[in-house]
Amino acid sequence: MADAKDLVQIVYRALDSKKGENIKIIDISNVSVVADYFIIANGSNQNQVQALVDQVQEELYRAGYEPKQIEGYRTGSWILMDYGDIIVHVFSKEDRLFYDLERIWRDGREMELTELIE
Repeated sequence: MADAKDLVQIVYRALDSKKGENIKIIDISNVSVVADYFIIANGSNQNQVQALVDQVQEELYRAGYEPKQIEGYRTGSWILMDYGDIIVHVFSKEDRLFYDLERIWRDGREMELTELIE
């Protein structure tokens, strides 16, 4: 089993492989007990948003992880995937701008993928 940093790398690469847009990693471990990391991305339409989530779920399943919960899949405008230490948010462009999680969680530290690779 992987640690949270490994999970973040798997998620990032899965989102990137399906052309996820504006992928952000936010370390919230010092500001919240909810999780250690948020990964936020958006797709250009509902089908792409759902494809991004499907890819993340498939890659994490291969690594031995099942989500605790997935919310919003049917609507495809904001899908939340809870994997315990990491929470993945995949949005439509419009909903991402509206909810602006990056602003809400600005006390967290935005990270680059290279910072997680040891």
